[in-house]
Amino acid sequence: MIRPGTPDRSDRSSTTVRMSARFKQSLFAAVVLACLARPAFAYIGPGAGFAAAGSLLVLAGTFAMALGIILIWPLKAAYRLVVPARRGKGKAKRVVVLGLDGFDPGLARTYMKEGRMPNLQALGAAGCFHELDTACPSISPVAWSTFATGVDASRHNIYDFLTRDPCSYAPILSSSETYTTEKTLNLGFAEVPFGTRAVYRLLQKSQPFWKLLGESRVWSTIQRVPITFPPQPFKNGTLLSGMCVPDLQGTQGSFSFYSTRERPAGAGGARIGGQQFRVAIRGGKVESNLIGPRGADGDAMRCPFTVEVPGAQLTHREQKPEFAFTLGTERVTVAPKEYTPWLVADFGHGVTGIVRFYVQGWDGKDLDLYVTPINIDPANPVMPISHPFVYSIYLAKSQGRFATLGLAEDTWALNERVIDEQAFLEQAWLIYEERKKHLWDALDKTKKGFVTCVFDTSDRISHMFYRTLDPTHPANAGKEVERWKSVIPDTYAKMDELVGELRAKLGDDPNTVLMVISDHGFTNFRRGVNLNTWLRENGYLYLKAGHETSADWFAHVDWSRTKAFTLGLTGVFVNRKGREKHGIVEKGPELDALCRELKAKFEALRDPATGEPAIHEVFLTREMHHGPYADAAPELLIGYHKGFRHSWDCATGSVTKEVFSDNTRSWSGDHCVDPRLVPGVFWCNRKIATDEPALIDMAPTVLDLFGVAVPPYMQGRPLFVDGATRKVASPPRPRTPKVEDVA
Repeated sequence: MIRPGTPDRSDRSSTTVRMSARFKQSLFAAVVLACLARPAFAYIGPGAGFAAAGSLLVLAGTFAMALGIILIWPLKAAYRLVVPARRGKGKAKRVVVLGLDGFDPGLARTYMKEGRMPNLQALGAAGCFHELDTACPSISPVAWSTFATGVDASRHNIYDFLTRDPCSYAPILSSSETYTTEKTLNLGFAEVPFGTRAVYRLLQKSQPFWKLLGESRVWSTIQRVPITFPPQPFKNGTLLSGMCVPDLQGTQGSFSFYSTRERPAGAGGARIGGQQFRVAIRGGKVESNLIGPRGADGDAMRCPFTVEVPGAQLTHREQKPEFAFTLGTERVTVAPKEYTPWLVADFGHGVTGIVRFYVQGWDGKDLDLYVTPINIDPANPVMPISHPFVYSIYLAKSQGRFATLGLAEDTWALNERVIDEQAFLEQAWLIYEERKKHLWDALDKTKKGFVTCVFDTSDRISHMFYRTLDPTHPANAGKEVERWKSVIPDTYAKMDELVGELRAKLGDDPNTVLMVISDHGFTNFRRGVNLNTWLRENGYLYLKAGHETSADWFAHVDWSRTKAFTLGLTGVFVNRKGREKHGIVEKGPELDALCRELKAKFEALRDPATGEPAIHEVFLTREMHHGPYADAAPELLIGYHKGFRHSWDCATGSVTKEVFSDNTRSWSGDHCVDPRLVPGVFWCNRKIATDEPALIDMAPTVLDLFGVAVPPYMQGRPLFVDGATRKVASPPRPRTPKVEDVA
């Protein structure tokens, strides 16, 4: 069993017991790692599938690592007894940070007044409740990276989910990359190739504060914090990766949909985010395949499954039809609109994933079947999704199978209407229950040290149901509204129940600090803005001859004449000489003048349908951020007004006919606006020394609570220290006005 423990000067009497527990933990992890060494294949990243690996060398190396851990343990234990931890006197023995992604302070105030959130109301009364300044840009990967590192985007290098490859203008993930390299054996006179090796690389820079805690022998349990994939090793702790963990196909979430009837294409004539298949019922059952990653031969791996549909034997109308699913050696029976448990999909060669099936539609003749993205199997992961590697295996064995995909709640399946709101909500709450089990396990095993767990439920539900708070939202057309009006209020109440359970579990221990935070708030997303189209109309972006529009990822852009472009959700890039492959704008006065020109014109942009300004403020990155990675970032960060955001087409680098468009997708709420309009929340069971906490303050605050010196590069300030100041760029980042003051 994995059992955190952090001997220090204050608990020498329990050192022997802790040493024994930690030794057993290390021995167990080492043996499991050795037993799980993959003999034949290694995952090599999105779309690339699996490649042959040197089986004997992998196995031998893993056993050697296991043996090394066992042999050096007595030396490590002796060192810990003799050499004290390098930290001062702390203010707490245990710190717990509960992350409620996307929890909005304005909605929270409303629901507290309505009596829906008594536990958070009580927490605020006992300690404090404040708005929490978010990051700039106010998007989850940026904000949670700031939480982890205590620095802004120009220092941790994450500005969006996506960025562009400056050599090709193609989209790439901002947070991580995976690739393969040839393995060679250097004999001095020659290098002998002997296979390939997979490389997983986190692109987030700086370092998370739990690494600093670990170096000072403070135990940390980190669960599902975004932008922690691939998991980075650190001392004295465990970590389960969050946002940006791929599915087994190497994507960020590709559902499968099987139907006996042909379905129309999605919005805009394209299907996005999944795979759709036509199937037939023969002999009372459907036989088909799950499509997995590509194998060593380049072909997609497949895993067969069978669905037995109800026959004519149902004689009473009140009887529910039942569907029997067979996947590998497992067979389960469920009713329509009921998820199966997680089932193991075995693609051979030791490659397994887990899926849930859901009968979305059945009229006695036609079947609509939704299958979740194929999650990496936490009990048999094809790539590291936790630190240590064995941690996900431990959780799966002790708590049951669980979703591992970074964006686990399938928002695109609902956007594409292959599932309905009921299916989405049931999925979201199943994942919530899994997460809660993991948090309780961490708390049971971490009586001293740091624990954090991020729940995505509040964010995903707010994205998909915000339309129900606005009767005039364009996304309501053709969809039920009345039935779902209470979903967001009920979600906030459910999160409040979680806080109540958490406080009861922690008890009244004065040495435990509890903080409940969110990375940002939320607002309406009614109208999309395609700035690529505006740039084309105003002579900053050009298309090749014969094209008036351009498909995704700048398909027809003429880079020899284009000065600016955008993809993702937050910023506008300048096509700079010396940085982009076909850059034409010189760094210096030409670049500065262009940025100021675009800033002024964007801020004057109005929606022709209403006359409302679309953009609250455009931030010039070079004036806000001065870190080492600012030069690779978008030159302009777009702070939209509430109700506006980059359109779906703009986010994928396309150029459309119109600049403005109605947002008709179920994804109807967002936070990619001016950061001042969407602050997060901050509750604590203790009062803090400021009325203006910020997300960037969280890392130095946790370090300070444990008596660990705050490194000088961190820009935040410890929240429990009077007079502490933030080290931020000049001019200061925008302060958060009161919610009621924002138009």
